[in-house]
Formats: sequence, C-alpha cells, structure tokens
Amino acid sequence: MKIGFFVGCNTAFNRPDLEQAVRYALPALGVELDNLDGQSCCPSWGTLPSVDVAGWCAVGARNLALAEEKGLDIVTVCGSCYGSLAEAKYKLDHDPELKTRVNELLRNIGREYKGTSQVRLAHYYLDHELGPDRIREALKYKLDGFTIALQPGCHSLWPSKVYFDKEEDTFHPRVLKEMCEALGATVGYYTRLLDCCGMGAMRSADMEKSFHLVEKKLVSMKEEVNPDLLVTGCSSCLLQFDTAQKFLQKDKKIKFEIPVLHYMQLLALCLGADPEQVAGLAETNVRSFIDRVRKE
Repeated sequence: MKIGFFVGCNTAFNRPDLEQAVRYALPALGVELDNLDGQSCCPSWGTLPSVDVAGWCAVGARNLALAEEKGLDIVTVCGSCYGSLAEAKYKLDHDPELKTRVNELLRNIGREYKGTSQVRLAHYYLDHELGPDRIREALKYKLDGFTIALQPGCHSLWPSKVYFDKEEDTFHPRVLKEMCEALGATVGYYTRLLDCCGMGAMRSADMEKSFHLVEKKLVSMKEEVNPDLLVTGCSSCLLQFDTAQKFLQKDKKIKFEIPVLHYMQLLALCLGADPEQVAGLAETNVRSFIDRVRKE
C-alpha cells in the first residue's frame, strides 16, 4: 500500500511531532508514504477560498495533480486540509467550466487536473483500508482501563457530500470512536461532542469567543466523561485544545486539564514510538498519560 502524505501548514509549522507520528505509524502498518514533493498550502479556509474560487481550486488541483501523476491518493491529518482539498475536488468534478478554467491556469506550470486521486483523512483511511482488527494485531501497548473523550472536528463531518470517506450518519459519528476502541480504550459520550472547537478564523478574529467554545466543550466532557485523554482527528483541533487550556486556567475558567493528542500520535505511541518524537511538543501533560500506559 502506498499513499501521498499531504502534511499541511499547521502540522509542518506548529506540530512536527504529529508529522513524525504519521511517518512512524503508517509504515509500521505496511503503508508506504510518498512525500508529494512540491506540495503547498491546501489553501485553507479564510484565505483564498474566501476571495477567489478559481484560484483556490487551482492551488488545490495543483496539489492533487502531484498525487495524480504518481497514481496515488492523498492522506492528511488536518481537517482543514481535508475539507479544502475535498471540496475543491468536488467543485472541479461537478463544474466543467470551473475545471476548464483551473486547467487553463495549471497549463502555465505544465500541469493538469484529471480527478483521479482521492483525498483521505488519516483515521478514515485506516478504518477503511486496514480496519480495527489489523490495528489491534499490531499494538505493543493497549489502552485497557483508560477513558477517552473525542473531538471529531467539523471538517471531517461536513459537508459530507464532498468526501470520499464519510460517516454513515454525521450526527452520530462512529469511525474515530471505533478506531480508539481498537486501541483498547473506552470512549465516553458527552453532549457537546459535535460542537466546533473555535479554531481557525474565529480564534484569529476573536480569541475570547473562540476560547469560550473550548471552555464549554471541556466542561461538558469533564463533567460527563471525566476522560484520561482527549483525542482528535484534526491538527487544527489539536492545536486549539492543547494550547487553549493554559489560558482558560490562567483566567480561572477551568480548574482542570485534559491531555490532548491527535489520533495518529496516540496510535504511534501504542505501536511503540518514542514519545519525545511523536508527542514531544504537547503543552498539556500527555507525558503522565503515556507513563501510565507504559507503566513507567
């Protein structure tokens, strides 16, 4: 199995430990990664998609063309990248005039968008291509006795029509839950599961409102689940929950902390990866959780 790894700006610049987790976990499960040399920003929401649809789709199509030329699909760990690339692809595949315009732009750099490669989000890709049983068989460490709360992320769910990998019921998502259960964990439900984390444009425009969304979600999961760990499938959600808690604690909005990891980081750790390599940049105290898992 081989797939193109679309790293994304958030992961590359802010959480390279997450990138290392992907580079450890997928090969350990028999998936070869292609670096998609020359990849650029997706581009993310709040930038080009807001002002120039053809320009947005052209940048996305260029990234997709890198994979198409190698006969590969794309996998990413960022919900924003997943949403932007998948929606651009959907528009191109359903709007012939837009596709013609985009290919006119790409012709200037000697490339063409054909629509032959799919965009995959890491935990969906693992679920659909390997399945929970394959994951269980490869584990060195299991999460028996640990309780997890989830943050699926908006862009992994909606708009569902644009995605190759999707939930059967976006209001009752199951994939991230089942993939965490494959690691041995108990996954708790809380009422604000589907709420937005407030990352992206909201955090850039109004941090107070953004952090208020985080606070409501954290309080809900603490009171209803009391998890050992919060797990997300999106790098943007990871950044939000991992960095916001210290501000909320400082402002006395919360009196607790919930360690946060991306699913691919947690998977890499359960497969035996070095914690410093795949989770060393966490601001929440994930080390105590890891020590408990490994009984150190």
